[in-house]
Amino acid sequence: MSANIQQWTVEKPWLETHCLLGEGPFYEESTGNLRFVDIRNKRLHYVKMDEGPSSLKTIQLDVCPTVTANIAGVDPQERIAIGVKYGLAVLDVKKETYELIQPFEQPANERLRSNDGGVDPLGRFWLGTMTDFGLGPFKPEGNPTLPKAKRCTNTRTLSIYSTLHLLFFKSDMLDLGAVYLMDAKSREVKLPNMTIPNTPGWSPDGKTLYVTHSNAREIYAFDFDTESGEISNKRVFYNHDGSGEPDGFRVDVDGFLWQAVYGEGRVIRIDPNTAKIVGEVKVPTNNTTCVHFVGTELVITTAEDDEGEGSSRENGGHVFKVDVGIRGMRLNDFKL
Repeated sequence: MSANIQQWTVEKPWLETHCLLGEGPFYEESTGNLRFVDIRNKRLHYVKMDEGPSSLKTIQLDVCPTVTANIAGVDPQERIAIGVKYGLAVLDVKKETYELIQPFEQPANERLRSNDGGVDPLGRFWLGTMTDFGLGPFKPEGNPTLPKAKRCTNTRTLSIYSTLHLLFFKSDMLDLGAVYLMDAKSREVKLPNMTIPNTPGWSPDGKTLYVTHSNAREIYAFDFDTESGEISNKRVFYNHDGSGEPDGFRVDVDGFLWQAVYGEGRVIRIDPNTAKIVGEVKVPTNNTTCVHFVGTELVITTAEDDEGEGSSRENGGHVFKVDVGIRGMRLNDFKL
């Protein structure tokens, strides 16, 4: 690691949650709550930042929640927007029930589930899809023959489908996912043919959209029209050179991306002008999934590491935090 890269090391977890797949941290400024999901356990967790682990509360759902957002003009103690397996929903927090307001497809495609998402400056939800646990890979619809497979060397993809003990697959069979632009009245596929899309996020001026394509180890950048919401000029902003894969990220007030790297136990800070790594946060477990700013503290979610050893296995699925001395961009509210 270069000497001019700022480094932080987190020794212990802040919250011992043992999530199977912790994701989607979000801070509610009005309540002081941090909320985050455990996708595989179908849980939404809440914890008060000023009280810590003793305040942890959990909503158990019958479907996997993947990402959340506040709704414009609505108390988050009453209702929030959530991505679920079949599309975009509104959760009644007190009743612990949800209503699907925009499905991905009708009828639903059981092969897919939602993944990460984000709300654009116009208040619209960008929500990604990927093959669900235990339901892939599959041959394309209408193709009567299964093409010759090739060995899977992607450790993240293997871990996702470990329940099927998959040893071989053809990579284009997994490109069933997409990024949708959604609200209560409409849906549109904006980025088709993706395997694991992650974290749509915007630059501070709203003119650049970033989207992570995890298994490709790339972050794409697009010109974003803040009036129409149209995207153009797709390019590879960052290509990750390492054993892990970029997962969820947040943008700080200076426009730098804080990118969790799944499989490497770290979060990297990426310069928006040079795409160079200028900072690194290390945690004692491998599967870092996403981050969120609470003031100048960076909260980091992780997934289990049952195949790991020592501290990585012990700390997998816990939540970490560290003061990095800079604030993040406030996430946009969804306009229902």
